[in-house]
Amino acid sequence: MPAPAAPSVATAAASLRDWLGRHQRVFVLTGAGCSTASGIPDYRDANGDWKRTPPITLQALVGSDAAYRRYWARSSVGWPRFLAARPNRAHHALAEFERRGRVSLLLTQNVDGLHQRAGSRDVLDLHGRLDAVVCLGCGERTSREAVQGRIEAANPGWHAGMARAAPDGDADIADEAVAGFRAPRCARCDGLLKPDVVFFGEAVPRTRVEQARRALHGSDAMLVAGSSLMVWSGLRFVRAAVDLGLPVAILNRGRTRADDLAGLRIDADIATALEEALA
Repeated sequence: MPAPAAPSVATAAASLRDWLGRHQRVFVLTGAGCSTASGIPDYRDANGDWKRTPPITLQALVGSDAAYRRYWARSSVGWPRFLAARPNRAHHALAEFERRGRVSLLLTQNVDGLHQRAGSRDVLDLHGRLDAVVCLGCGERTSREAVQGRIEAANPGWHAGMARAAPDGDADIADEAVAGFRAPRCARCDGLLKPDVVFFGEAVPRTRVEQARRALHGSDAMLVAGSSLMVWSGLRFVRAAVDLGLPVAILNRGRTRADDLAGLRIDADIATALEEALA
């Protein structure tokens, strides 16, 4: 027998509208699928599998001069495009949902700050923000824009050649271009720098997890938008919601790791479904 046809966006939006209408304080978790329409690529395909090599780990960043140089060379190319990204309709729809007093917390796995730029105020950046940089030696914090200026000053005439945008401000560039790149160091202690984000395989700070858990306890439902939930940092909150007896709805393109936990599962364009559900 042929597979059943996917529901139309209108049908999906009507289901989501009905679900949202039954809950007054919704804990929202968002992922990369909310930002792809802003030009920021995601890591995973519709099956939840990696589209590309997994991102660099913190151990690799600090354990090899070559890896450190390669990371910052790629980042220096990817940063301007990342910085130019603008909030899309999904971000604005969720900001409107908050303005109606219906969001207990917007917990995002993204590091782009686009929810805040769209007008959402009660946002917790689970994995940190790419627009800040921290020194691993002395703890000095600075803006990513300031670091970009220092990179350009230290690399006059350096060209990466052909480049392709990658997730989270990264870019694919030729290996030979990396060899002539001078990576930035801390202006205070000459220590290694990293963006103030949780690297792949790194633990989320406990204070953020506890803040999110408190908000979840004060909610009456959970909505996941644009996340495959393939990493534990996000999946744990869906499992916690289920343990609390909260209804869970998932809006995502492709499968997620928590499909069997959701009372409502919608596979549709995130921005359109959200807009029409809130119309």
